Amino acid sequence: MNAWEVLSHAANIAVAYLLALPIGWNREREERSAGIRTFPLVAMTACGFVLVAIGVLGKDSPGQARILEGLIVGVGFIGGGAILKHGTQALGTATAASLWATGAMGAAVGYGLYDIAAILSASVFVTFHFLAPLEKAATKAGPEKNPNEAP
Repeated sequence: MNAWEVLSHAANIAVAYLLALPIGWNREREERSAGIRTFPLVAMTACGFVLVAIGVLGKDSPGQARILEGLIVGVGFIGGGAILKHGTQALGTATAASLWATGAMGAAVGYGLYDIAAILSASVFVTFHFLAPLEKAATKAGPEKNPNEAP
C-alpha cells in the first residue's frame, strides 16, 4: 500500500461522511432516534466495507455482490431498530429508510460512483426538509372519510 492509496481511501471516507451530515443534521433537529452521529457513521462504514472488499477481492470480483448483500441486510437491521410501534402507528419508518439510503450512498462513494452518492444525499435531504410541511398538513387534515363505509 502506498501513500496515494491511503489518501484516496481517506478522501472517499471523508466524502461519505460529508454527504451524510445534512441528513443526520435534519434527523437530529427533528429529534429522531438516529441523528448527527449515526448517519455519518453508517455512510463511512458502508464506504469502508466496499473499500476493504475492493482491496481484498478486487474491483471486478463477483464476490462484490455478497458484500453489497451484507451491507443491504446489515443497514436494514440498523434501520429496523429505528422503527417503533406506538399503538396502531409505526414510527421511525422514514428514519429507517433514510439510514438504508445512507448505506447505499456510502457504498456508492466506495465504488467511486460519486454522482449516485450525491443524488441520494440530496434526495433524502430534500425529502425530509421540503416534504415535512406537506406531511404535517396531511396529518393535520386527517384521513378522508368515505360516506359509504360503516364506522
